[in-house]
Amino acid sequence: MLQRRDLLGGAGALLASTALAVPALARTRPAARTTGADVEPSTPASSPIGPLDTVAKQVLLVDATTGAVLLDKAAEERMRPSSMSKLMTVYVAFDLMKQGRLRRDQTLPVSENAWRKGGSKMFVELGSQVAVEDLLRGIVVQSGNDACIVLAEGISGTEEQFAVLLNEYARRLGMTNSTFRNATGWPDPEHLTTCHDLAILARRLISDFPDYYGLFAIPSFQWNGISQQNRDPLLGRVSGADGMKTGHTDAAGYGLVGTAKRGDRRLILVANGMTSMKMRGDECARLLEWGFANFTNVSLFRAAETLEEAPVWLGQQPSLPLVAEREVVLTLPHSWRRNLEVKLHYAAPLPAPIAKGQAVGRIEIGGEGVPPMTVPLLAGADVERLGLMSRLPAVLGHWVSG
Repeated sequence: MLQRRDLLGGAGALLASTALAVPALARTRPAARTTGADVEPSTPASSPIGPLDTVAKQVLLVDATTGAVLLDKAAEERMRPSSMSKLMTVYVAFDLMKQGRLRRDQTLPVSENAWRKGGSKMFVELGSQVAVEDLLRGIVVQSGNDACIVLAEGISGTEEQFAVLLNEYARRLGMTNSTFRNATGWPDPEHLTTCHDLAILARRLISDFPDYYGLFAIPSFQWNGISQQNRDPLLGRVSGADGMKTGHTDAAGYGLVGTAKRGDRRLILVANGMTSMKMRGDECARLLEWGFANFTNVSLFRAAETLEEAPVWLGQQPSLPLVAEREVVLTLPHSWRRNLEVKLHYAAPLPAPIAKGQAVGRIEIGGEGVPPMTVPLLAGADVERLGLMSRLPAVLGHWVSG
């Protein structure tokens, strides 16, 4: 007999699934043409609760735990990331530090190439030696192009060779629509990424380097007698905001990778193509607040939590607990909670012997307007088969009773 049990009786709606290490972000539309800041917005962003107008040209708002996409506007469209791509440079440095191949206190020389670089600067001195930790502060807080080049040359010899390393890392992270040509985000027609890829990068920076991530929240940094404020407009403005990276070029407009954590929830926002610093700060703050206000995370069930007792055929125990393979955390719009459907599917009675952890069925999660999801249903205990002499009465009893 096939059991199909409604576990919740319609209690809420699903946006995203499991609370594993870093679940993949859903890809919602194919890559499209590259755009600049001169293109007028033509459509609002899409969300599970309806469209939302935004002045940004490209937007992606995701839940960092579940990977749920809360807001999407041209998130797969290749764009010029400007200084937001410095996050890739920081990721490589963090990873080398974690591996022990780069030390925080290790000093790197300032070349003339780095010293002469224009745009935003840390103001390193030609011929000086700068510690890796200070270079990272200069990149994260001051968006220093010179600091990026010092770091790139110290790691790979040249910025061009460092760009090869950046692309290797991007492939490993699953950033399949990104191409890096330099360490800074300096304008280059082939230096491109997407909101989706930058969101992947942001999530990995947070999850892979918890010991280093606090660097992003530093409010200011002084070097060579020059103090500069952190350029992230969300710090001190949005509750729980703890950093990431801004960007701006004439071609790309104003962009931001930003994040905020409230309790156990963290949202990551990537937005680009705005026309002023004020617009960037106002719009990104508004979108993050919208995400926190309209969605919540719910732990549907924990790993190894008993969901049901299933009957066992010819087993030394008459039943066994059924459990989920893993914890399932859902990101739910507040208004959709009543639509969620969770059903258990398994063939009952389950024939012994059964091993703990054995897949015996599936959990189906869905509902009206809810993206479907399936989680393996496992046996929560071992059940040995009855011996021959014990099985005979059970079989005879089954036939007699019909």
